Amino acid sequence: MAPANGSTPLAQTPTEKLNLIKNNLQEVLNPEIIDKVINENERPLRIYWGTATTGKPHCGYFVPMLKIAEFLAAGCEVKILLADVHGFLDNLKAPIELVAERVKYYKFVITEALKAVNVDISRLVFVIGSDYQTTGESGARFFMDLLRLSTSVSGHDASKAGSEVVKQVDSPPLSSQLYPLMQALDEEYLGVDAQFGGVDQRKIFTLAVETLPRIGFEKRAHLMNPLIPGLQEGGKMSSSDPDSKIDFLDQPDIVRRKLKKAFCPPKQVEGNGVLSFVEYVLLPASALKNDGTPKFEVPRRDAETLTYSNIADMQKDYADDVLQPQTLKPAVTDALLEILTPIRKVYEEDKAWQEVEQKAYPPPPAPEKKKKVKNLGTRFPGAKGSEKAAATNGSVEAKADGHVEGPNAQEVSVGKTSEEAMRRLSVGKKA
Repeated sequence: MAPANGSTPLAQTPTEKLNLIKNNLQEVLNPEIIDKVINENERPLRIYWGTATTGKPHCGYFVPMLKIAEFLAAGCEVKILLADVHGFLDNLKAPIELVAERVKYYKFVITEALKAVNVDISRLVFVIGSDYQTTGESGARFFMDLLRLSTSVSGHDASKAGSEVVKQVDSPPLSSQLYPLMQALDEEYLGVDAQFGGVDQRKIFTLAVETLPRIGFEKRAHLMNPLIPGLQEGGKMSSSDPDSKIDFLDQPDIVRRKLKKAFCPPKQVEGNGVLSFVEYVLLPASALKNDGTPKFEVPRRDAETLTYSNIADMQKDYADDVLQPQTLKPAVTDALLEILTPIRKVYEEDKAWQEVEQKAYPPPPAPEKKKKVKNLGTRFPGAKGSEKAAATNGSVEAKADGHVEGPNAQEVSVGKTSEEAMRRLSVGKKA
């Protein structure tokens, strides 16, 4: 088969399409829905992948992006949902005042990351959640359907559904229960056959399957990719843990440092984040550049270069100590930097992207110079209230998971008024 625009070859037969759609997935719920659409061959399978616009996207996002490339190669229609309202609901990881800039930042990053792994983005559709969740007639209908769905789901089930996705705190806000209900409704409002996401979304997917028919909507299929281990022992790549992941815009020296100290014990395959990154990112990415043939090379100082076209051979060599951490890590570093360099180059040449980053993720304020203040007592005019003034005029700083801290954090997070909140969550009108 001929490759499509230099990417993975387009699948032609129903069997080829189904194999490509289900390749490298950990689980598929209700696969018969997918099989029916593909075998009838009357229209493309419609899939969406959503991401809440919270902390900065990292290289773990390559896993769904490369799977999206396979969906496109199978002839699917794919929508990418920039879920701004969801980010706001998830413990204010997307503060109201920063939502519009976060959406712009995510679109910049995702677009350039897809280009870097040779994905034809002309066939992708970006959708902003607030365009249909809070805006106009569709927003009114969405709210009504959210109320209808809320009568059919217990608080316990809603909390359980979001437990692997929504930030867990001792006293969770009610918004954490709305999050999974809205994600279920997204399937109906985006008009898709299937939703795609990480296996950590399984409880939300199950909730959608069980509850959408209760209010007259069809159940959908769900496609789940595995979560790759983070660079540190015992966790996944997470925006809230800087050492567990590599950001798309990390400088080369930071990439090298993080991979050099990554958890990668000799002869241990299970839980090895470096090996998993090769399996789910570097091998599939190489296939997009090599007419569908994966290839990963590991140069060795005193021996011939090791070349792999599949992860099974690589894992066997690693378990047998043929492939060792001191040779694997530099090879992974070089291959990753080859992908990240063009992304970084576009960022450095694009002033608009740089400005959006500063607005979306405010850096910590510059430390104030300490001045000696003579204590004139509480009766000195202006002494009272000076502390309050400082508290209400300060700036905020974006933390790794996307939430902000600082004197004005609450106002920035939820908005001064309901009118302001609605205006700021109508992102599509400003994007």
